[in-house]
Amino acid sequence: MKIIGDKQMVSVVDVGSRIKAADSRNLIGGEWVSSVSGETIDVENPATEELIARVPRSGVEDIDRAVRVARATFESRAWNRMRPIDRGRLLERIACKLEEHADELAYLESVDTGKAVSFAKMLDLPSTIDVFRYMGGWCSKLGGRTLPVSFDGKEYHAYTRHEPIGVVGAITPWNYPLALGAWKIASALAAGCTMVLKPTELTPLSTMRLAELCLEAGLPEGALNIVNGYGHEAGAALAQHAGVDKVTFTGSTEVGKKIVEYSLGNMKRVTLELGGKSPSIVFDDADLDQVGLGAALAVFFNSGQICFAATRLFVQDGVYDKVVEAVAGAASQFKVGNGLEPDTMMGPLVSARQQSRVLDYIASGQEQGADLVYGGKKVGDKGYFVEPTIFANANPSMKIVKEEIFGPVVSVMRFKDVEEVTRLANDTTYGLAANIWTRDIKRAHRLAHRLQAGSVWINCHGVIDAAMPFGGFKQSGWGREVSEEGLLAYTETKSICALLDD
Repeated sequence: MKIIGDKQMVSVVDVGSRIKAADSRNLIGGEWVSSVSGETIDVENPATEELIARVPRSGVEDIDRAVRVARATFESRAWNRMRPIDRGRLLERIACKLEEHADELAYLESVDTGKAVSFAKMLDLPSTIDVFRYMGGWCSKLGGRTLPVSFDGKEYHAYTRHEPIGVVGAITPWNYPLALGAWKIASALAAGCTMVLKPTELTPLSTMRLAELCLEAGLPEGALNIVNGYGHEAGAALAQHAGVDKVTFTGSTEVGKKIVEYSLGNMKRVTLELGGKSPSIVFDDADLDQVGLGAALAVFFNSGQICFAATRLFVQDGVYDKVVEAVAGAASQFKVGNGLEPDTMMGPLVSARQQSRVLDYIASGQEQGADLVYGGKKVGDKGYFVEPTIFANANPSMKIVKEEIFGPVVSVMRFKDVEEVTRLANDTTYGLAANIWTRDIKRAHRLAHRLQAGSVWINCHGVIDAAMPFGGFKQSGWGREVSEEGLLAYTETKSICALLDD
């Protein structure tokens, strides 16, 4: 079997050998080493339930070693005196390496997460490559400002500098491990930081290969270190470590709150990209041909395992039945299956635990009186598959409406006017994203200003670009990823003032 792409052909045997070579290894200071304990964690393919690798079960000692190496590299002349233009060239070389190995990385992402390899190639890899190029361009443009100081009337020369924050601890999730890991790595390196990254134990393989390619591109040893392990062990140790200056975390709101507690010891800077319960709002003047597929993709893409999935679908009374029918029609065309099959639209959920959790929510929706319009069942005897599931006539008090499911489940509700839907859409502890479907562009922008969400898409959903800040309001997180704003989050601003009068 071959994975076909623009740059190369990669056989399963070739990639399988790379997976095996990654067994039981952390990357610390440019060397692939076992954990101190020697214990490992099994990694499985969620589509087949087969064991595909083992990675270290690291602990406090492994994290401490990696942080010390990252600190030494950060303070080394080779890293902190690297010219900005050369750091930009380094990130460009990493982007080129990723392009050369795009098929291999897409295959790794598919067997590790279960997602369709075609979508990994189409979306995950471009996002990963683009962020290195985008951040590489910022390296030579990260300047401060001169400041007009009034103070006591004397003449001063005052200016600001953006200086790298230091050693960054990064903890990444299992739904988009490669792309979201790249967001953090590229931003930190562009700012001049060094990093210790703990990938999720469920899907660590593409991150490890990414780190290897970074070294091949010429990244100094110790600038990026990968330590595997469980969140409550290695992740907690990283977030608590006094040698870490900033922690960046993508994951659940529950764990994000723990990260805040862990960071208090040395007052680490913290960026959190957390959960969501995003609204999709359809007005009666919307293009229904566009809405059916658009609203379905907004929740079912990546099997609903997306933080900004539009799982609350609000539809104006006049088109409610038509929209429910259109979304169900689109969902019925989505093939659920192994991500390596070319026509797969929805792969499995990431684990047996996640499958059970999603099925429990579906049962809850039925028990609480929502109408199951489509789906609702597991698929097959092997793998953690769940059908795309649509509930109609839901209400805001139901668990399926209030809580983040992180699976392919959408709750459809009615609304009468802008005032009502604004109140309903904002009635959540989350505030990550939203989308609006309407031909009335004035109404769309007015509503976008009133929605409590970090990203609002109009007549589209999930447009993510390295130039656009990404993050949430309320309990969807702190700070922003990527863009200039995300880059500056890896720096400290220093003000410098000199008296010029005699």
